[in-house]
Amino acid sequence: MNFDERLKNVSVVGAAGKMGSGIALLLAQEMTRQKLLPENKNSIYRLHLIDINEAALDGLHRYLKAQLVKAAEKTTVMLRELYKDREDLVENYDIIGAFVDDALSVVRLGTDLNAVKNSHMIFEAVVEDKNLKVDLLKKIDQLTDSNTFYFTNTSSIPISVLNGEANLGGRIIGFHFYNPPAVQRLVELISPDSTRPELKEMALELGKRLRKKIVFANDIAGFIGNGHFLRDGLYAIKEAKKMAGEFTLPGALYIMNKVSQDLLLRPMGILQLIDYVGVDVYHCISETVASYIKGEDLKDDLLAQMVERKVLGGQYADGSQKDGFLKYEKNRPAGVYDIEEGEYKMFDPNGWSGELDRKLGDYPQGTIPWRKLLTNPKREEKLSQYFKNLNASDTLGAKLAKAYLKKSKQIGEFLVETKVASSAQDVNDVLLNGFYHLYGPINDYV
Repeated sequence: MNFDERLKNVSVVGAAGKMGSGIALLLAQEMTRQKLLPENKNSIYRLHLIDINEAALDGLHRYLKAQLVKAAEKTTVMLRELYKDREDLVENYDIIGAFVDDALSVVRLGTDLNAVKNSHMIFEAVVEDKNLKVDLLKKIDQLTDSNTFYFTNTSSIPISVLNGEANLGGRIIGFHFYNPPAVQRLVELISPDSTRPELKEMALELGKRLRKKIVFANDIAGFIGNGHFLRDGLYAIKEAKKMAGEFTLPGALYIMNKVSQDLLLRPMGILQLIDYVGVDVYHCISETVASYIKGEDLKDDLLAQMVERKVLGGQYADGSQKDGFLKYEKNRPAGVYDIEEGEYKMFDPNGWSGELDRKLGDYPQGTIPWRKLLTNPKREEKLSQYFKNLNASDTLGAKLAKAYLKKSKQIGEFLVETKVASSAQDVNDVLLNGFYHLYGPINDYV
């Protein structure tokens, strides 16, 4: 059975979650494009979107409809070609409406796992819990035939573990989308030796169809992206604890978040990124990776305390940011959580946070916000000059930034040394494309 035959009946399990919904959107678009080709006009396409949360499925339907409209508005030229035989579709809004209707006609939403039985391509996007995933994969495999292929979105669990414990015989591959899947270009592809060659070929074809940049990661817990992110974030938290005696823990966390964003020229500070992913999700990644990699300190009790107090971050249904390490007002950081007091210490430019800013010192000449550098045609030149100035600076902020950059580079090199990544370029590609960094961690800037 080739890729196009498999694409006629696909299932996403865990479809109403943050990752599952984005995967569903991408598949709905590709399946609809195939359905509209002349050679497929008599073919039936079905995308089964399954989730245990029925209310969330209602939200998924609304999300798909809204996002399909936006996607169609951006591709009207291509859609005109697909609908060229439809004389009734004259205006762009006619074509957009037809595409949305056709896409939604492909979709079937429900809570019944039995809907997967005729699918030969199944995407698993449930929470990062090994036992849950294994049990689910076993149940699905009993409902389908022995020719079914599985694409798991796990971000940290070794694929060989899922394959072995669910007894899938090499019919599963790691296809790790980045959040949000519909926007992020990167997919980490993890195919241990047990993965069937034809499945790997189909995964590459899928990446091409979905216009994704594929980076291969070896089958070691955390892979490249979370392998770096986990260690990078733990470094910031542990450094903050070291500085807590001088600055208090909330003050030190404020400093590390500010340094990691402003002086490392990242899209958001490290604590803001952990909040975006979810403190509970980050803690889960920590626990998972630590369970497979021994001899390395990959946990921190502050994370466990935050989860215990249900200070979890993440996003609301409308996409706005929930409070985590930081408190948010209009989606912007406005305070930092004080674990001892159990409340947020709000930023005060004329008080404590302003005093910390002054202690960090003046920023090096050439400091430009991430967003402005992202599209700057002279970005490489600007980055090179900025880091020269940073290296020449001896302010507290510059010292912390240089130490952070060295640690980030060490983490990247460690991922290559331990064969998580095959090359420095693969590490850099993941951070550039999956995390939107302006530069890879393995560099000559420091």
